[in-house]
Amino acid sequence: MMTLYSGTTCPFSHRCRFVLYEKGGDFEVIDVDVNNKPPEIDALNPYGEVPILIERDLTLYQSNIINEYIDERFPHPQLMPADPIMRARARLFIYTFERELFGFVRFLEKRDVDERRKALARQQIREQLVQLSPILSKNKYLMGDDFTMLDITLAPLLWRLGIYGIELPKTAAPLLKYAETVFSRNSFIDSMTPSEKVMRR
Repeated sequence: MMTLYSGTTCPFSHRCRFVLYEKGGDFEVIDVDVNNKPPEIDALNPYGEVPILIERDLTLYQSNIINEYIDERFPHPQLMPADPIMRARARLFIYTFERELFGFVRFLEKRDVDERRKALARQQIREQLVQLSPILSKNKYLMGDDFTMLDITLAPLLWRLGIYGIELPKTAAPLLKYAETVFSRNSFIDSMTPSEKVMRR
């Protein structure tokens, strides 16, 4: 059985929980207070961060690595495209999310970052998200009609826009409609902790 050490409000842990519930396999989630981490976290991950996935003698960290492993370990439903070219494009898209969006999410998640830097992070996230709207005015999901790992990667950020203080303009309407489609999935609803469920009213 897989065990996931997961931050109760961590957007990166949320991704992994989303994948696990999408797969519907046998797993255990151990909730971790990221502001009061138990000592085993530093023992399991040299960077002292969650999420951490353990299966028998395998220990993984970094949410995208964990999620690709789960997707390969339990191939149905397949979340990374089967075609090598499309899979490479998906990985590049996820890399771009990490650089252009989630690098700034990390600023917003930290308590010791000054407000000026947080304001710049919000602006950068807002601008990058708005650029996704034309794609989603044509497609149901980020890669077309199929729900993929890209949608799982982005969803925790979209869920947290309000608590991050990010308001999107009217031009982002297709993105917001897409977000509601993702949020309505049973796997997304089941993946949320009580602390995450109250992030949006």
